[in-house]
Amino acid sequence: MTKRYERLREIQRLDPERDFLEIYRLTVTCEFPWDITRALELALYRTYAVPSIGRLLAQTAELTERSQKRYDDTALLLDAVVEHGFEGEQGRTAIRRINAMHRSYDISNDDMRYVLCTFVVTPKRWLDVYGWRKLSDHELRAFAAYYRTLGARMGIQDLPTTYDDFERYLDDYEDEHFGWDAGARAVSDATLALMGSWYPRPLAPVVRAASLALLDDSLLRAFRYDRPGRVTRGLTRGALRLRACAVRLLPPRTTPHYARQNPEIKGYPEGYDVADLGTFPTPGVGGCPVPHRRSTGASAD
Repeated sequence: MTKRYERLREIQRLDPERDFLEIYRLTVTCEFPWDITRALELALYRTYAVPSIGRLLAQTAELTERSQKRYDDTALLLDAVVEHGFEGEQGRTAIRRINAMHRSYDISNDDMRYVLCTFVVTPKRWLDVYGWRKLSDHELRAFAAYYRTLGARMGIQDLPTTYDDFERYLDDYEDEHFGWDAGARAVSDATLALMGSWYPRPLAPVVRAASLALLDDSLLRAFRYDRPGRVTRGLTRGALRLRACAVRLLPPRTTPHYARQNPEIKGYPEGYDVADLGTFPTPGVGGCPVPHRRSTGASAD
C-alpha cells in the first residue's frame, strides 16, 4: 500500500503553480487514466444541457452524424496538449486546430468558459465518488493552473483562478442555463448510442441504462429522460465503487497511459496527424451550416 501512494508523494513535492503540467500529466496518465477518460466524457456531455451549446452541436451534425470521428478528434486534440505540453509543436498545433474550429461558429465567451470549467470540476467530482482516492489540494491547484493556461491560449476572457472559482462558475451557470432543447436531446441520444457501439450489440441497452444511471437529476430533467430506477442506479454506482476498491489494491502504473491509447479511439487505425484532426469548414463549398459572426478573439496558439 505504501507504493500505491508513492506517486502522490512525488506530486506533492512539486509546485502546483510552476509544475502544473507535470502534475496534471502524472495525475491523468498514471494515477487515473480510466477515470479521467470517463470524467471528461461526462464533462463534455454536461455541456449539451446548455441549449446554446447543445443546439449548436446539433446544427453542425458532427455529433449526430459523425459521432465516432468527433469523439476521436476531441480526445486526441486535448491529449496532444497533455502529452506534448503548451510549448511543444504537437501541443501548439492542437490548440491552433481547436481555435480554428471554434472561430467558425458563434460561441459566446460565457459558454466557452463554462465548457472549460467542466474539465476542471467534473474529474474532481467523479473521483470523489468513484476514484481509488480523491484528488489532493496540490492536484486541484495544478488542474486549475493547467486549464487557466489552456483557456488563455484559447482566448477565453475572465478566466476563473482557483478550483473553487471554477466550481462556483460551473454551478451558477448550470443553475441559470440548463434547459430543454430538441437538438441537444438528439446530440445526447447520439452520444449514448456511440458509447453503446463500443461493446457487443446485445450490451448496448445495458450501456445506455448504466450511462443514464450516472447522470444527476439536473441533467435528466434537461434532456427529459426518465429517472433510472433505484436498482439500476445502485448496481451501476456500486460496480464503480467496487472497481475503485480493487484498483486501490493494485500496484501503481509504471508507464503513462495517454488518451490516444484508449480502445474507444477507433477512427485512426493507421495513425493520424494532429494538424489533420477536427473539422475544416469551407464557406461556399458546402460551407459551415451554422450562422457565425466575426472571430471570438481566440489566440492562434
